[in-house]
Amino acid sequence: MIIAAGGGRRIGGPEALLRQGGKPLVSQMIDTMAEAGCVEVVVVLGAAAEQVRQTTDLGAATVVVNRAWGTGVGSSIRAGLAALTDETIEAVVVVPVDMPGLTAVAVRRVAALPYPDVLACATYDGLRGYPMLFGRRHWSGIATLASADVGARPYLLAHKDQIVDIACDSVADGSRIDSPELMALYGLSIPEQRVGV
Repeated sequence: MIIAAGGGRRIGGPEALLRQGGKPLVSQMIDTMAEAGCVEVVVVLGAAAEQVRQTTDLGAATVVVNRAWGTGVGSSIRAGLAALTDETIEAVVVVPVDMPGLTAVAVRRVAALPYPDVLACATYDGLRGYPMLFGRRHWSGIATLASADVGARPYLLAHKDQIVDIACDSVADGSRIDSPELMALYGLSIPEQRVGV
């Protein structure tokens, strides 16, 4: 699941419109997830959803539009989980679109235990980050507790002893793009938003 719904208030435009070297970051993220072996990719859009759909090749990804994206990432996680209707899927890897240093190796590493009762998080310098892996047995609890801009954090804190930490420092960059300075550092840009989109 790729969360690409935010309005990008701190970076000057919707996260789903971020481009690196002319290529939409959301397309790169879909490719990364596919390369990592994810059998289904769900992209949760929100801000500028129609513009993203018209200007970006989303391939075979399942696209979900979170109309409540302004309430924070919690609603996007709920929307993404609700879209996973295939009962044979036992776990979901969750990543944000604003993480250009993510690699397929890191996704594979975190997704190595795709069991219904698993909770796993990548770590960078000992701090938890994305990708995260949520086993199916946790989905309803995560959806219930996911809130505002902290997403799954309340659920993860309540189940912290069950989380498997997986070091990804050596295989990925865990930075998230949350400032114009980081955008410049990673060579990212946001095209002009269309009025009314």
